[in-house]
Amino acid sequence: MSRTLSAAGRLTGPVRGWVPAVLLLVATAVAGPALGGLSRLVFILGCGAAGWYAWRRSPGEHLQTALVLFAFAPFVRRLVDLTAGYDQAGIMLVGPLLTLLAPFPQLWRRLESDQPFDRRMGPLLLVGVCVAYATVLSMFQGDWMNAAAGALKWSVPLLYAAALIDVDEPEDLVRKAAAAFVVILPVTGLYGIWQYVDPPNWDRYWMSFAPIMSAGQPIPFGVRTFSTMNGPASFATFTGVGLLLVGFLRPGWQSLVFASPAALAFLLSLYRTAWLSLAVGLVFCLAFAVSRRRAAVVLVGLLAAVVIAGTMTPFSEVIGERLASLTEGSQDGSAQERLEQYVSLWSQWDSSLFGVGFTVSDVGSAGTMAVDGMVIACWLAMGIVGGIACLTGFVWAAGSAVVAASRDGSREAVLIGAIACGALFQMPLASIASGELGFLFWTFVVLVSAAPRTPARPTRRIAA
Repeated sequence: MSRTLSAAGRLTGPVRGWVPAVLLLVATAVAGPALGGLSRLVFILGCGAAGWYAWRRSPGEHLQTALVLFAFAPFVRRLVDLTAGYDQAGIMLVGPLLTLLAPFPQLWRRLESDQPFDRRMGPLLLVGVCVAYATVLSMFQGDWMNAAAGALKWSVPLLYAAALIDVDEPEDLVRKAAAAFVVILPVTGLYGIWQYVDPPNWDRYWMSFAPIMSAGQPIPFGVRTFSTMNGPASFATFTGVGLLLVGFLRPGWQSLVFASPAALAFLLSLYRTAWLSLAVGLVFCLAFAVSRRRAAVVLVGLLAAVVIAGTMTPFSEVIGERLASLTEGSQDGSAQERLEQYVSLWSQWDSSLFGVGFTVSDVGSAGTMAVDGMVIACWLAMGIVGGIACLTGFVWAAGSAVVAASRDGSREAVLIGAIACGALFQMPLASIASGELGFLFWTFVVLVSAAPRTPARPTRRIAA
């Protein structure tokens, strides 16, 4: 393979940045079960190498690589677990996070330079301080494992987002992400439908060990689809963002056809928070002329998917019941549990003044009993003051993205604003902070330009 290092420090050559990641996933899926536990270490190191190569190619190809690894790493983990034994720590899932650290040297050079402070760095620093505080709390209690896991899953997406602030063409990264989802969505969608109808052995094995109640039962038509990812929440949130990007940035009916299996699997996840988040994003897009027509097309397409799924015998009953529950809050067990969590915590507000660190269940991650909602998670982990500060950072970042998107007016900017609006809606109900969900949130909210665009002035022609 011939390649050269360009003047800008980038690798050039025929091999795209995401190719090593795809080869790593295929090789681990094929040879991993035979290698056993050794394949876990090889996979993690391979993710680091794939991330380094992709970043040396371009930030856009690195983002595609990260999306592919986050989407399929849990799948190959389950294949390895089936033969090597269940890994409670899920160590292979560190691989995609290691991929995100490839831009760290560039970020370090920025900190050492005299570049002006970018306003988008403010929320990152605020949340970073809160994460450091929760990590120290866990360490003081001797809970080193949760301290390391929490710090890694919360802080790495922050560092990656900080590195993306200086990219030359942020709109290109959004388009690159849409191109990646054109491939990811059909694969995860078809697999998710198969998983619901007849879950394969590796998924059944994983579900029998992982103490996650939201995944359903490991029986045909009993799974809440999580496809190749790490739980229904991760899959549905990932798919919702992908449907937005593909629906708006990949014109043509072919893209909508390719995304249709993912739309059905999205419904089979039964994760209403992601459904409503996607709806909020579409409403935001309807407010702008540049995206209004496409938003109407995507909305009609999703409604058609709901109608079709509601009439198909294997899926109609479960999807219909879940949709009906959106209007029955008083009889909805999940909604009542969330409300009880808030009431219980509020009645004992003095029991967590300073927080307990990352010793509580990490929200949204398979393998743990999750606490619903960012508000409760931040309150428990960081205390009242630290939790409010952390939530302020998230609201600050999302709000800034919405304002910047409204000011910019480009299609890519409007999409980022839609993603940010959906994230704001999710915050009281689910996590958007750590792991793959934190990666999605922070990556996109920093891609809106911090300064308004200045239109080019027409050149005056001076008469001779």
